Amino acid sequence: MSNPIRTAGRLFEAKEVIEEALLASVRTLSGPAHLKEAMSYSLLAGGKRLRPLLMLAAADLHGMVWERVLPFAVSLEMIHTYSLIHDDLPAMDNDDLRRGKPTNHVVFGEAMAILAGDALLTEAFVSLGASLQKEPQGAKALAYLGKAAGTSGMIGGQVMDLSATSRKISLEELKILHARKTGALIQAAVLLPAILHDAPAEEIAFLEAFSSDLGLLFQIQDDCLDETSDEITLGKTCGKDARDKKSTFVSLLGLSEALAYRATLSERLCGSLSSFGEEAALLREVTEAIIGRTH
Repeated sequence: MSNPIRTAGRLFEAKEVIEEALLASVRTLSGPAHLKEAMSYSLLAGGKRLRPLLMLAAADLHGMVWERVLPFAVSLEMIHTYSLIHDDLPAMDNDDLRRGKPTNHVVFGEAMAILAGDALLTEAFVSLGASLQKEPQGAKALAYLGKAAGTSGMIGGQVMDLSATSRKISLEELKILHARKTGALIQAAVLLPAILHDAPAEEIAFLEAFSSDLGLLFQIQDDCLDETSDEITLGKTCGKDARDKKSTFVSLLGLSEALAYRATLSERLCGSLSSFGEEAALLREVTEAIIGRTH
């Protein structure tokens, strides 16, 4: 399967555009140098950049130039990065490794890590100011992004995750949890270009279903890798879910059935893109990268 870091062509080009935009966003930051260093440490730590890649791919579906959605892609990656910084804190998942590097609080201390996360979340919305003024659907897109990151989205999912520690939950509860914690920002990546483009309701409905499946597949893959991979490959601690007695798709279904569920979703995702032409080429590549990822 394709790797978003190594694939030649448009996928490689998209990743380069995203990395350049993230670097540019760091250069314009103001404030204490130590805070900017902590923010940059996590934001520029590499990673798959799947969410901004999905946004550029979704823009292609609507014939939109990347420059139009790039500020939202940067904002989304800032939000995702802040969530990782906070997720790794001792009060949360207590992780000391992320993307193959010591986590933010290990390097800069807990207080600075909290502030770096807070600053990235704030900057994510501040950085959209100029872009929103040019977009007729800008306010609608901003509200959607905020909702995806907030209490009914990612944050709500994290709260559900914390409350589910050390107790078994149902498969349906687990799906709802990860539709918020993991899926909300993935869905935002796919839907924000459609919102900005003022796409018709039937297109929105299709993309909602597609991105919902994609977010679910991503999480099932995550759970399977936590069970089967190693720390060097993943770039983060393995076996944490079992250690923390968390319900996962593997713990509820078993590894074999979880992999079968993932295969069903993979087939459905690939099939749903079959009716599109060249405009979906990048989305196909990113989807294949998610399906085939090993970390």
